[in-house]
Amino acid sequence: MGLHSPNILLTLTAALLATSLVAVHAAGTDRPISYDERSMIINGKRELVFSGSIHYPRTQPQMWPELFERAKAGGINCIQTYVFWNYHEPIQDQFQFEGNGDIIKFFKVAHQHNLWVSLRVGPYIAAEWNQGGFPYWLREIPNISFRNYNEPFMFHMKQFTEMVLNMMKKEKLFAPQGGPIILLQIENEYGAVQATYREDGAKYIQWAAQMATSLYNEVPWVMCKQPNAPPEVIETCNGRHCADTFKGTNGPNKPMMWSENWTAQYRAFGDPPSQRSAEDIAFSVANFVAKGGSFVNYYMYYGGTNYGRISSSFVTTRYYDEAPLDEFGLPRDPKFGHLRDLHRALKLSKKALFKGKMSEEKISEVVRAVVYEKPGDANTCAAFVINNNTKIPTTVKFRGADLYVPAKSISILPDCKRVVFNTDTVVAQHSSRNFVTVNTDFNLDWEFYREPVPTIDALPIKNQFPLELYSLTKDASDYAWYSTSVNLDRRDLPMRPDMLPIMQIQNNGHAMVSFLNGELVGFAHGKLDAKQFTQESPVNLRPGINHISLLGMTLGIQNSGAHMEKRWTGPDTLVIKGLNTGTLDLTQNNWGHQVGVGGEKLQLFTEEGAARVKWTADTGLGTPVTWYKAYFDTPPGNDPLAITMDSMQKGQCWINGNSIGRYWASFITPLGKPSQSEYHIPRAFLKPEKNLVVIFEEAGGIPHNITILTVNRDTICTLVSEVTPPSVLSFERKENQLRSIVDGVKDGAQLQCPAGKVIEKVEFASFGDPIGACGMYSLGKCHYPNTQIVVEEHCMGKNNCTIPLSREAFGNGDSCPETFKVLAAQVKCSFAAGTP
Repeated sequence: MGLHSPNILLTLTAALLATSLVAVHAAGTDRPISYDERSMIINGKRELVFSGSIHYPRTQPQMWPELFERAKAGGINCIQTYVFWNYHEPIQDQFQFEGNGDIIKFFKVAHQHNLWVSLRVGPYIAAEWNQGGFPYWLREIPNISFRNYNEPFMFHMKQFTEMVLNMMKKEKLFAPQGGPIILLQIENEYGAVQATYREDGAKYIQWAAQMATSLYNEVPWVMCKQPNAPPEVIETCNGRHCADTFKGTNGPNKPMMWSENWTAQYRAFGDPPSQRSAEDIAFSVANFVAKGGSFVNYYMYYGGTNYGRISSSFVTTRYYDEAPLDEFGLPRDPKFGHLRDLHRALKLSKKALFKGKMSEEKISEVVRAVVYEKPGDANTCAAFVINNNTKIPTTVKFRGADLYVPAKSISILPDCKRVVFNTDTVVAQHSSRNFVTVNTDFNLDWEFYREPVPTIDALPIKNQFPLELYSLTKDASDYAWYSTSVNLDRRDLPMRPDMLPIMQIQNNGHAMVSFLNGELVGFAHGKLDAKQFTQESPVNLRPGINHISLLGMTLGIQNSGAHMEKRWTGPDTLVIKGLNTGTLDLTQNNWGHQVGVGGEKLQLFTEEGAARVKWTADTGLGTPVTWYKAYFDTPPGNDPLAITMDSMQKGQCWINGNSIGRYWASFITPLGKPSQSEYHIPRAFLKPEKNLVVIFEEAGGIPHNITILTVNRDTICTLVSEVTPPSVLSFERKENQLRSIVDGVKDGAQLQCPAGKVIEKVEFASFGDPIGACGMYSLGKCHYPNTQIVVEEHCMGKNNCTIPLSREAFGNGDSCPETFKVLAAQVKCSFAAGTP
């Protein structure tokens, strides 16, 4: 049966199981990484781990140092990523680890920034990634069944897992070797499909755990969303509110770990924006830690960009833009800053969390306190005062003092005396993202080349009926041409000119452009939750030969669910209705096929490829299946760049031969806008001048409104109340005491521009009851008229400033003295005068 036999593996690994459990998992050993029911123990110390998901293929190596620096500034001490099998082995036994696939470099850069790494080996990853990370060739292994107790699948899964672990060991990247990797994951959310496979599902998950730990057992392994996880791995939670939804680990010596705290939600084309507030995330994390959790990973902390064709079906090119670091790597405040403050508050409480004994007391019907306290040591005490009421704030008595607790919030008291953080009270600054136009159509001279629409005779692959699209393209392209022909007599056609026949095409997904005799008939598509669609269009058939050509399109392969290897898509049936002779079924009429479009084979998106065809100055006709090209110079500075695509319909875009992903501007959300308008251009793709931008437009968009943009978050704001607790940044723990860092704990509202920039303008300022959000503030009924002057005096020309929060600082003019005052200030940052 060979070494790949799961039966042999089970026999070999069962003998190692008891030893590995004792060696790795027991706390108090001299191993660098261990754990118990309370936490992970790293180099002999219990640790609170705040991890952030950053996927190396969804960014560029030039961005890694800055992303890691910003993550550390946000209180992150660990980076989580998957390994992307199909990215590294697109062709069986041919591996690539270059560019943004250089996982070794990614980990080494993280290590240089003193960040730990949580490595999710998978090899199944979901991740809104094409086919969940499985390479297409895996589908074609005889008798394979993905994620099942299936010998062919387990052989290849083990082979890839072993290769990855050996790479890490060779580069000494595991923590016991002095590297950053402290945690590993095998499989991913298998509990969602396990029941489908019945007994084989249970056998498979046991095999997966034993296989993983037998290959490497010096750091812990986890399985997320895996009820009754095998004893040698830790079950972890995924979701938004794991303190409420997670029943806890299934073993007495396993810590509570949260492997995916969703910072928003990924978006599919056609989806409206996804939102999750900073306050809700902070509440969920504080609640989890209060309950005993010690590991939280934000999915995603930086989502990045789905370059090329890497996303799963219908997922947008921009990934988790609502994360603490947005798609361009810029801090999304207040989410970034509020979570940074939360992490600091929890770290100030760390000693009590790990050395204290937990107790809970009910303070009122809706408020309770969770206290971690070491008996006999007044300096080792931390408290969480939790108000579960979603609408009503309240004041309660806690340890002899009055404590105001906003609605649906948790106050953190690292010394059981002083509130240093409240999940609902945002002290961190806010920001608004700006897109600044650099190049418009007036200086982008577009040229076009139209892709020839082929007929059946020109297509190399013949079959009686249309071939299934995935198995035809083998994931080498989004596109495949289909063509058939029909010879009609004049008597077959309607006699009246207003009675056109109807061409009906049923398609299993994802999208399609149809042509009759080289002329556009129409464009149609499905959507994420309903991929099948029907295109019905009147057609002007002619006597004699009629050529019907279809460009079938995929938008990635589904990333989740059972029996993934059996997914299929593409044109299904074609009939002509309304002929004098009745309905004509052309489904089995003999078809020609071709994988990809001609421009892909010619590589028209490169300088060399573009020279292979004749381009014509764009006339603005907006023809389908058309290539466009233009040139632009790189804007000065370091701000990220983007390109707007709202005047186009659907297609792909390249910059200097590098794909920046799929665009789909014509898929309008219920809000009347595209799901994504701006597409990230990494500066790493650019040269100083004459950058080539190439677009393949599938359905007929017009490029004349495309613009090149710079991106910044130079609009920053503060919105704080005079009764807001002091910032957690005002405190430190020194000599086991919680101490104030500044003179007078309440130091005011703070603003800070991006590095190298200063405050050039105060765009709004009000101390009273202002309304709105950053970028959209307006005056309320109550306002101190001197506010603008006070903010300017404290902030103009500075990189950062502190604005006092006392009524005395704003002088006279209080028209509502009984009302708590709120300061709202919005400023614009820019480079100081004379800065190159």
